[in-house]
Amino acid sequence: MAIIITDECINCGACEPECPNNAIYEGGVEWKMSEGTSVSGLYTLADGTAVNADDSQKPVNMDVYYIVPDKCTECVGFHDEPQCAAVCPVDCCVDDPDIRETQDELISKKDRLHL
Repeated sequence: MAIIITDECINCGACEPECPNNAIYEGGVEWKMSEGTSVSGLYTLADGTAVNADDSQKPVNMDVYYIVPDKCTECVGFHDEPQCAAVCPVDCCVDDPDIRETQDELISKKDRLHL
């Protein structure tokens, strides 16, 4: 599953530099698949939408830091635990109940993001 940042976020930004996939963005900031990954050209998101990796995408949240689910691997392949949750001072980085992924799926996603 992916990690989400809840509305309890205090916008401290501690999580952003910890993400090995550059999946965390400040509220209101557009994101790109190519940022922090080796993805280039067309990339198909989990919902089936094909996007150019270098094209800016709409922010997931306008008010608080957010995690792009298509880039989140829960730090699998990098760390033993999600680093955003490990450094969050208010424990607002939690499992996303709407996105369930197995360990194998997370490893596969990591491999697609970092060729």
